[in-house]
Amino acid sequence: MQKLIMIKYGELTTKKGNRDHFINSLLNNIHNKLNGLDYKIQKDRARMYITSNEIDKIIEILKNIFGVHGIVIAYKINTNNIDDIKASALDIIKEKTFNTFKVVTNRALKEYPMDSMEISRVVGGYILSQLKNISVDVHNPDETLHIDLRSEGCFIYTNEVKGIGGYPVGIQGKGLLMLSGGIDSPVAGYLAMKRGISIECIYFESPPHTSLEAKNKVISLARKLCQYTNKVKIHVVPFTKIQETIYKVNASSYMITIMRRMMYRIAVEVAKKNNLKVLINGESIGQVASQTLESMSVINDVTNMPVIRPVACLDKLEIIDIAKKIDTYDISILPFEDCCTIFLPKHPVIKPILEKCIDIENRFNFEELIEEAVNNIEVISVTEDIYSDYKELL
Repeated sequence: MQKLIMIKYGELTTKKGNRDHFINSLLNNIHNKLNGLDYKIQKDRARMYITSNEIDKIIEILKNIFGVHGIVIAYKINTNNIDDIKASALDIIKEKTFNTFKVVTNRALKEYPMDSMEISRVVGGYILSQLKNISVDVHNPDETLHIDLRSEGCFIYTNEVKGIGGYPVGIQGKGLLMLSGGIDSPVAGYLAMKRGISIECIYFESPPHTSLEAKNKVISLARKLCQYTNKVKIHVVPFTKIQETIYKVNASSYMITIMRRMMYRIAVEVAKKNNLKVLINGESIGQVASQTLESMSVINDVTNMPVIRPVACLDKLEIIDIAKKIDTYDISILPFEDCCTIFLPKHPVIKPILEKCIDIENRFNFEELIEEAVNNIEVISVTEDIYSDYKELL
């Protein structure tokens, strides 16, 4: 028997004409994440198979690759002879400690002379005849023995590790994540990647009003998102002059609304320059003043670029649960203010009027300020390796 890792695709198998493209994208993503390890990988339209002496390490990596639905340590026998299957199944399951079991067969090899139920009965009966003090329980067994009968051989396994599913990152193109440093936006980035969107990030900093610690916090969050991809670029926008100008023109309760409209305008410019197709953010309906339906409508009015809000209909506890799952929560709650919390009006408007926003924006030359900010963006390329980041100025 040959010990190997078997990967199940799940949702990718529904893609019909695009199936090969999706699977090849997944294969490339796996190769990228396993770079430096010793392994061999084979694929077909239903499974991938990895052989390696570093199986445990590879499984931990596969758990964070979108497009992987299930991961199992399987034993392959290069024959579909039922006697060989029975003997191998016994060798595998007798290493387990259990009182009850069942056998489940997947007969992908449809021309095999026995059907799935018959194979399961024959193998299960043989195990019962060879081991003492065990019984079959088809509803709630201690162990389930899986037999996957395919043209390339028979694969036998017990436990399956659940993958994170979704689509391979990059299959749907690229988007720009508005990464603020709070709890919501990293979760939004994670959920967008799960649907196959590769991300770059944009962060607005306002020194000296925001600190270097706040910037490093965002870099740390981006590094956490690198668990699910290889590299994440952060476009760091100098936003001080714009914020101070909005404050000086007496935007009052509209301060946050105008600021967000400026952020959207800048994000669109960055997205277009980098061939990014959508904006992504962590807005959750009704959570704060700028996220009421009226506010979102007025803010969104500055662009016709699609805006994806993956957490829009989740409540805060649901978002926090995902943040803890992807290990961004403890970073997000570090007490370093971002630019959205400075110059915050005492009573921000929750039902802004578009004409009022336009009137405030006519009080200063925001196009010039936006152009200056875009021309002075700093780009930080982040990977999981803390020592391999690099920066550049556009």
